[in-house]
Amino acid sequence: MMTNVDQRLIQTDFGSAEGQRGRTRIRTSFREKESEALILSRISRMKETFRFLVVLVPLLVSVERSECVRCFGSFDLTTGECSEDLGDVDEDDCCQNSQYGYEAEDGSCHSCGPPTWSPWTSWSFCNVLCGEGVKQKSRKCHGIGKAECENPLDTLQTDVCSGTCCNDKGWGLWNPWTPCSVTCGGTGTRTRQRVCSSPPECRSACIGPEEEKESCEASNRCPVHGSWSSWEAWSQCSGSCITDQNMPTKVRQRTCSNPAPSTDTVPPGNNCPGDALETQDCSELPNCPVDGNWGPWSAFTPCPVTCGVALQVSERRCNNPAPNHGGRPCPGNDKQTKLCSTQVHCPVDGVWAEWSAWGACTFAFGGRDIRCKTTGGKQTRSRTCLHRAHNGSICTDGKLTDTQVCYNVDKCYLKGSWDGWEPWSLCKPPCGVSSKRRRFRICKPDYSEYNPTIGRQREPAHFHGKPNADCGALPDGEKKYEIEDCLNVPSCT
Repeated sequence: MMTNVDQRLIQTDFGSAEGQRGRTRIRTSFREKESEALILSRISRMKETFRFLVVLVPLLVSVERSECVRCFGSFDLTTGECSEDLGDVDEDDCCQNSQYGYEAEDGSCHSCGPPTWSPWTSWSFCNVLCGEGVKQKSRKCHGIGKAECENPLDTLQTDVCSGTCCNDKGWGLWNPWTPCSVTCGGTGTRTRQRVCSSPPECRSACIGPEEEKESCEASNRCPVHGSWSSWEAWSQCSGSCITDQNMPTKVRQRTCSNPAPSTDTVPPGNNCPGDALETQDCSELPNCPVDGNWGPWSAFTPCPVTCGVALQVSERRCNNPAPNHGGRPCPGNDKQTKLCSTQVHCPVDGVWAEWSAWGACTFAFGGRDIRCKTTGGKQTRSRTCLHRAHNGSICTDGKLTDTQVCYNVDKCYLKGSWDGWEPWSLCKPPCGVSSKRRRFRICKPDYSEYNPTIGRQREPAHFHGKPNADCGALPDGEKKYEIEDCLNVPSCT
């Protein structure tokens, strides 16, 4: 017996005899002369085939497993890095959760989610210090499956920029010299530094070293500071073993004679720091060492997730007995983990696709032709809810269709006026010596004969289509468009 989920899946993929979308998709795949009864018969056979696939696909998945990968509980779309290591698992099991990621054989991290663009990087610094150059930004496509991100070649953008460092002097003033590295007895060194005060994009304008050194002299004789001789051997311990009431001790001594401090210099040498006599507990005397031993492992914690995979943890303590009197600690780890799989796919919530282009602007109450007329109409656009899987949430924050009032001015002849230039386009191609950019004169149509609002609700009007605006001839010597080379564009290699 088919479940409600099976029926929804069949209606979604194959359509139904009553549904407008299903009827359109099936009829376009058959010859026009086939009868409706034959079409309905083929729909029935397609549903039976789908029921067989619903049973067969899980069996095939359980037999042919994907390769083993390192699974991570989080994937950063901005950096392309994985975190929260979950251990080794089949790729299909890991990617039951679209928020997870996995590590490929080359060490790179991949997202388990649908194909998605990373955010654009920030624009780079201008590649010249002074004059015209270019700046660039890039992005990457992350995700699994055979699908690609929209516009898969749009990974790099290049724009013209101007170097702002033409008059930048770079270095600030030198700081004062440091004191001489020696205060007596001959030649030393002293240094001074300066700071590059230019902004980050102009740092290469700071030419030369940021530090200078020079020699300096100190003529007076240096004092000789005292230094200890080597310690004499330890004396015998005052006892032979350690008790709770008595800790045996041992002593050793040294002299301030290696060298002795000078007395005929100004200032005189310093005496040796510290004590000439040292006392120490005889802690090396034996106490029976007790090596540590592990207690029993605790039960593994429950699997902490309700879908996908995660780690279960078991612990033990080094208390059976605990190490004492220099005994060895317990070998090994006090925690162990194992991977648990719920065998349940995590829900994947639906996301809105981009809006379709606005449809034709037509009269709202019938087939009346309103093109090139001041009569208002309406136009619509639509979008779909994508990537929803495994009972994820349906797109609810918005609507499937959108409507606006409009005038149909497509290919209509209107007066116009020249209105400056469009912005320069991006450099194309984005790399290489043949990169160019373009801009066009703007011929602005005159819509003054159209009411700016339509209907009783006074909705703002939109103009649909591209009119044939007549702006007349340009003054002598002026052009309708310009093309120029993009300078200093990096090569494509």
